[in-house]
Amino acid sequence: MGVFVYLPLVLPLTALPVARLAEQHLHPRTAARLLTGTAVILASCSTLCLALLVVVGTAQLPGNPLPDGWSDDEVREAVPHDRIAGKASIVVLALVAMACASTVLRHYRFRFRAHRALAELPTESDVAVLPDSVPYAYALPGSPGRIMVTSAMLDCLTTAEQRALLAHERAHLAGRHHRLLLAARLAGCANPLLRPLRSAITYSTERWADEEAATDTGDRRLTARAVGRAALISHRAAAPAVPAFAAGPVPRRVAALLGPVPPEQGWPPVLTSTGIAAFIAAAGTAVSTLSSLNAAFALFVVLEAATPL
Repeated sequence: MGVFVYLPLVLPLTALPVARLAEQHLHPRTAARLLTGTAVILASCSTLCLALLVVVGTAQLPGNPLPDGWSDDEVREAVPHDRIAGKASIVVLALVAMACASTVLRHYRFRFRAHRALAELPTESDVAVLPDSVPYAYALPGSPGRIMVTSAMLDCLTTAEQRALLAHERAHLAGRHHRLLLAARLAGCANPLLRPLRSAITYSTERWADEEAATDTGDRRLTARAVGRAALISHRAAAPAVPAFAAGPVPRRVAALLGPVPPEQGWPPVLTSTGIAAFIAAAGTAVSTLSSLNAAFALFVVLEAATPL
């Protein structure tokens, strides 16, 4: 194990350069999936290494539930340990668990309350119009997913702009963007170094839905106008990890819609700034994965040998 067990805690820094570049140079669908996958893997490795530090660093503390053989002197010599790091990891891992649990609880509590509020509304359509004077709109995932939009929001938009809004929210539901957003929030809870990726993923999912809406309406300027007008009047509901129409940096979204259609490409070209940043992020993710798996395997081998049958 050694110092390599600490690497996954800091290797998320390698993913930061690609976050902004992916927003600018990749198709939003590619950027959202790439950044989310990177964040999930790095967060998982970071959490695994915290757990390993807890096991290694606390084996000799009184009252621990580990087998006695795990705290033998020979085992301690074979597995580097640090009691201070072990004790600190207990606190950090507990905070990570509480933050993740709180995030998931808020997400599903909001969904439960929203679906309960929709129970009395007609269900023949995927659009639920709420008689509310506060203008907002968002995609509510579930079985089935619904689009929640207030009458105040619809009153402020033309018929064509309403169609763009609904196409945007349907793209969120079809792309399961709430899962990407929830995964990004959980990754940020697991390792604060991954929080910058959360804003990049939020922007990418909104841009993804914008492009789908522009394709559906056949008018990019109309979609940009709908996004801009909705942002001026919208009040975001307290919806954790739920995509909303006026979310994200709206001026950048409008500017992107007024520009050309982003190219449909997979991995960016290597000899570009985005390609280099993506390569660095991929290398950091690979090293983090190998470091955490190697540390887990080494610990397993040593402790299995020390555990009496």
